[in-house]
Amino acid sequence: MSDIALPFDVLTIGRVGIDLYPLQSNVTLDKVESFKKSIGGSPTNVAIAAAKHGLRAAVITRTGMDPFGQFIKDELIRLGVSDEFVSGVKNLNTPVVFAEIFPPDNFPLYYYREPMAPDLMIDPNKLDLDAIKQAKIYWSTLTGLSEEPSRSAHYTAWNERDTDALTVLDLDYRPTLWDSPAAASAQISKALEKVSIVIGNLQECKLATSESDPDRVANALIDKGAQIAVVKMGPNGVLAKSRNERVIKLPHHITVLNGLGAGDSFGGAFCYGLLEGWDLDRVITFANMAGAINASRSECSTAMPTTQEVETALMQSD
Repeated sequence: MSDIALPFDVLTIGRVGIDLYPLQSNVTLDKVESFKKSIGGSPTNVAIAAAKHGLRAAVITRTGMDPFGQFIKDELIRLGVSDEFVSGVKNLNTPVVFAEIFPPDNFPLYYYREPMAPDLMIDPNKLDLDAIKQAKIYWSTLTGLSEEPSRSAHYTAWNERDTDALTVLDLDYRPTLWDSPAAASAQISKALEKVSIVIGNLQECKLATSESDPDRVANALIDKGAQIAVVKMGPNGVLAKSRNERVIKLPHHITVLNGLGAGDSFGGAFCYGLLEGWDLDRVITFANMAGAINASRSECSTAMPTTQEVETALMQSD
């Protein structure tokens, strides 16, 4: 295991890359004149968001052995996330993601991950299984199941987790990274047996359950073994259910500048609330506000709010 004996509060695994977001909004990429570089990738962003709340966080991932890969390791450390499980892959480039920014709700993404993204080369035989087993929260996303050897690494890791541990699957379905919706759905069905918390938007949850009504979706996920199901309903807010709690939170009225980091900000704050031992209502209230704050900012990973910023915004919204 890690040289540091303390377990990680939040350990994530999977996608990482370089986000190149335009400095001009409401412009297609062919007309954009300049971009800002930042670290990205959903599980990486969740670890960064968790670190902003003072949690001990790390990400298991791989990069190219190129300057962008070095930037990722340096940026993780700068943002308070351990890089000890980040390694390079020869002959592959660190992925780049371009976005178009059309607020409030249109943010197309263009992934450059060919011929293979290094983060899909995570080797199941090189995982720190002790760190995975002991992590207070272990967070995976669906993308990691799209290719081998990453898929096997995810199942190897899940097999180390106790059945009552906080083991999260963020459905985070990116159609361009899969051969078909059916392939993604098949992997979700297998993964649901391994996790205790499932988070996704309505489209993703329909892929997992074949249901489209939010309550029926959450019930189906719980019937499949989830202890907590979180269904993001867009303009209708967030629904969260456990076996004895049901919470709905409406969206906050904000001016959206960039919605791409909101879900990951929600995720880091969700982890914080769980580890604080809050009830589900308070966890979702806090996470919902964290997501809103991030969406009101133009950046993504570097715009994750602190605990104090979220608490202050909640007090001001009362």
